[in-house]
Amino acid sequence: MKIAVMGAGGVGGYYGGVLDRSGQDVTFIARGPHLEAIRKKGLQVKSVHGDFLVSPAQATDNPDDVGPVELILFTTKTHQTDDAAQAIKPLVDSNTAILPLQNGVDAVDRIGAVVGKKHLLGGVTWLSAAIEAPGIIGHYSPFRRIILGEFDGQTTPRVQAIRQILERTGANIEVVQNISEILWTKFVFIASISTIGALTQVGIGDYRSVQETHAILADAIGEVVAVGRAKGVTLAPDIAAATLSSIDGSPPNLKPSMQRDVEAGRICELESIIGIVVRLGAQLGVPTPMMKFAYAILKPGQLKAQGLDIR
Repeated sequence: MKIAVMGAGGVGGYYGGVLDRSGQDVTFIARGPHLEAIRKKGLQVKSVHGDFLVSPAQATDNPDDVGPVELILFTTKTHQTDDAAQAIKPLVDSNTAILPLQNGVDAVDRIGAVVGKKHLLGGVTWLSAAIEAPGIIGHYSPFRRIILGEFDGQTTPRVQAIRQILERTGANIEVVQNISEILWTKFVFIASISTIGALTQVGIGDYRSVQETHAILADAIGEVVAVGRAKGVTLAPDIAAATLSSIDGSPPNLKPSMQRDVEAGRICELESIIGIVVRLGAQLGVPTPMMKFAYAILKPGQLKAQGLDIR
């Protein structure tokens, strides 16, 4: 299968690497020093499942050089989604499927507005990976899981074909009929720990053990769940309690990527993880006081990270 990976960071670099290793025709869309390193030395993956090198690796910063592909793994940071959606136009023809593997729940609408929603599948991944240095991807989690599906619940030939090629990588792959529920279930977890983590700037074990902080963590979870249900997403009756239990059982040093970006003074996924909850809450008449507070506190730092004058 001819595949383009739009965004060769931790997630895209890892999955693109194992897809190439399994015999697929993979091109990485990257930029800057990371692109130059991939071109010169290949893509090195340092994984708990065994290190390997993709060399030579096909990589470019110009999708026009690639042309139409059968599958696009869309793995940019969410704040890069709109620009990346414009950039993938040369990769898309009538038979192209697009599988976003991003945080958040708005990728389909944003990408679909540019290239057409008919190309979009829903996708969720569980993976811990990051760029360690230009051309080098670190993969730290024994788990590597993707759930995907069509938004109409059908098990189509294209989703079956994509499942088959992904299974060859050794990852755990599942096709479901309720992908919107899966997306929002993960989002409840990610949005809540990203919010509290970015505010406290300590590991999950440090803030969940503080009674007052644990209480506002529960509030954040409840607000995200309420917004999802108001939007019409079917969520499990016990999702709030199950999410809190999952957080309580997570590794104590866990820090989501948004928190790490905030701590480093980088542009983060504020709009797609917290801002979207606030905006949807306002549209749907759902109060989101905890998320509104977090958004207001974190936004000045983000404007500064973007180089914008906030005075």
